This record gives sequence, C-alpha cells and structure tokens, in this order.
Amino acid sequence: MDAWEEGLPGKPCFLVQQPRLCWWLSPFFLTCAVYFLLWIPEDQVSWVSALVKCLPVLCLAVSLQAVRGGRGYHTRLQGALLSSAVGDACLIWPEAFLYGVAAFTMAHLLYLWAFGLTPLRPGLLLPVALVSVLYYGLLLLHLPASMIPALAAYSLVLASMLWRGLARGGTVCWGALLFTISDSVLAWDTFVQPLPHARQVVMTTYYAAQLLITLSAFQSRRLKTT
Repeated sequence: MDAWEEGLPGKPCFLVQQPRLCWWLSPFFLTCAVYFLLWIPEDQVSWVSALVKCLPVLCLAVSLQAVRGGRGYHTRLQGALLSSAVGDACLIWPEAFLYGVAAFTMAHLLYLWAFGLTPLRPGLLLPVALVSVLYYGLLLLHLPASMIPALAAYSLVLASMLWRGLARGGTVCWGALLFTISDSVLAWDTFVQPLPHARQVVMTTYYAAQLLITLSAFQSRRLKTT
C-alpha cells in the first residue's frame, strides 16, 4: 500500500479538512474538560468515575468513523483506543490492576500492528532499549513478585510501540513518546515513590498521546461529510 493508504502525513488534504476535523474531535475536548473540571478523587471509586475517565478515549474511537478509506489502519487504532478505555476503567479499581495492564498491552500490540515495520529505522532501537532496560530494571526491584511477569511483558510491548512510533514520525512519534512518559510517571508514582502532581502529569500526557496518535488517521484522508 502507498503512503496515502497507510496514514502517513498528507498536509494539504489535512489543512483543507480542518474545520470538519475540529467538529469530529470536539466531543474529545469537551469530555477532557469535564474530566479535569470534576477531578473526582481517586479514592472515590465508582462506575461514574470510570465513565468520566474513559469518555475522552471513547470519543476518539468514535471520531475515527469520520475517516474514509484506509480502513485497516484506522480500525486498528479504534481497537487500540477501545482496549485503552477498558484499561482506564480497570485501573479505577486496585484489585483490577492486572486486568488493566492486560488491556493496555493489547492496545499497544494493536498500535504496533497499525504502525508497521516501514520505515524500519533500526538505529532507534538501541537507545529505546537502553533507556527501557534501565528504567524498568529499577522499577521491577520495587514490584511485588506476583506482578513482575505481567509488567515485564508490558514494558517490552510498550518499548516496541515507542520504537515503531518514533520510526513512523509525524504525530505518531510524539504520541508514542507522550504515552511512554505517562506510563513511566504512573508506574514510578505507584510503585516507587509518590511524585508531586503525578495524576495531572499522567492524565494530561495520556490524553495528548491518544489524540496525537488518532490524528495520524486524519492527516492523509478525506473526512465523511455526513
């Protein structure tokens, strides 16, 4: 498939469709605003707090229905976003933490599938691997033994997603980087030591990451008019 099928940036088309793109993305920005305005305390666990947290990502998944053509790419992104929403909900309940890890692992596998292996750019793999081994090596020292296999597998998938996102470039590059930063801050705050304003940093970078990755599906395709 050519670049237009695979979702690589096509700036002229992207600029022409910006007004309609803003309309399709407006529910995402609205639900993000609701999340940060309500700012439901983490100890108030409920289905309402889970829904408020998941809605921005669900809105991004719905927004991809606006894309015409390139169905394989945007369908994989939708699958990743839906898996992420399941992960968001699971992480509300501490006892469902590993289910959340499994859901986000699936999300990153779908992103990996969407990003593909072209261009390969193997030179990016070494720095990603070095940073990941250093960070997650330190993190694993603080984990309960029962969580080590799941989180070790997750860290490998996340590092692979980061490599492919950086290799792809465009908004995907920044989205993959922000996703990794979000997860790294969350893990350190949860298992090593509390960080100031950790939740704000985690959620801001997380929503921004999902938005930037989603935008890659719009940058080279026309939008539906109805």
